[in-house]
Amino acid sequence: MAVKVLVVDDSGFFRRRVTEILAGDPQIQVVGTASNGREAVDQTLALRPDVVTMDYEMPVLDGISAVREIMQRCPTAVLMFSSLTYEGARVSLDALDAGAADYLPKNFEDISRNPDKVRQLLCERVHALARTNRRSLGLAAAPLSAPSSSSPAARPQLRPGEPAVKPAVAPAANRSASPPPRRKHYQLVAIGTSTGGPVALQRVLTQLPANFPSPLLLIQHMPAAFTKAFAERLDKLCRITVREAVDGDALRPGVALLAPGGKQMMVDGRGVVRILPGDERLNFKPCVDVTFGSAAKAFRDKVLAVVLTGMGADGREGARILKQSGSDVWAQDEASCVIYGMPMAVVKANLADGVYSLDDIGRYLAELS
Repeated sequence: MAVKVLVVDDSGFFRRRVTEILAGDPQIQVVGTASNGREAVDQTLALRPDVVTMDYEMPVLDGISAVREIMQRCPTAVLMFSSLTYEGARVSLDALDAGAADYLPKNFEDISRNPDKVRQLLCERVHALARTNRRSLGLAAAPLSAPSSSSPAARPQLRPGEPAVKPAVAPAANRSASPPPRRKHYQLVAIGTSTGGPVALQRVLTQLPANFPSPLLLIQHMPAAFTKAFAERLDKLCRITVREAVDGDALRPGVALLAPGGKQMMVDGRGVVRILPGDERLNFKPCVDVTFGSAAKAFRDKVLAVVLTGMGADGREGARILKQSGSDVWAQDEASCVIYGMPMAVVKANLADGVYSLDDIGRYLAELS
């Protein structure tokens, strides 16, 4: 059965171009188009597409407001288009908070210069999002938002032990099947994720106390222009410190370092982070396998690796190396994933010590303190 797509953009040229690209895939059917956010909501309710491609800046109702209304009335996988700029990153993160499943850079030059690459990327993303776990879109029901620009960028004032954002109580059917992990001190916690990761990381990291005892490394598949804005957002939301990693950073308890987009992040035995140019032989920049592999070499059995929602299998081979070194690996469960790809690869390879719901991962990490 063909994937049904609704294309939303106020630019007639972009609507036509996206429609043409998608129509070239025999397994995709463009069931409608819309030129503003209000039409997008109405068409989603009427046509029930599997995926909506959505622009941000539109008349009548902007894209983020449209996404939020769609998630409330008819949860649907939304692929957001945004510019490859700092502002575009902010918009994309706002869209993910509202419930969008993923984003792609809106780059007219790429469409003209690399049409085949754009076609492959867009169609692959649409097919993947058509398999989105719709139950996980419920994460948007209680989005995590950074403080408004008019308010001081202060950390939340919380009582000791209180989570920065109270997690939703998971339905009984969706609670973790694995027993709670045994308490253990880790010299490093490394978390890898892709599609659905920004919201997943927010939900996990906001549960950690300021005195979290281990350093953290975060590997999120994300463009270079986006990681700084994402780290800043996480830092405002969390009681731990979060920032984009730079070469030479030292690992510190309660500090999470986010791998810069377009580069690779490794760590050495002295606990010093190395940021290296992105290797063209690797599909992902940053790559979870690269960071996990370096962590295994540096800290042997003293690492906790966590693999969250995402497409593909990045993290599986790194988890294998960590397991061979005696470290522990957790994987997010299918019910709470947006895309059960990366965690599934780890689970199917029998590399997971525990398979936990997203909220349980945050809770169990917090209990390490």
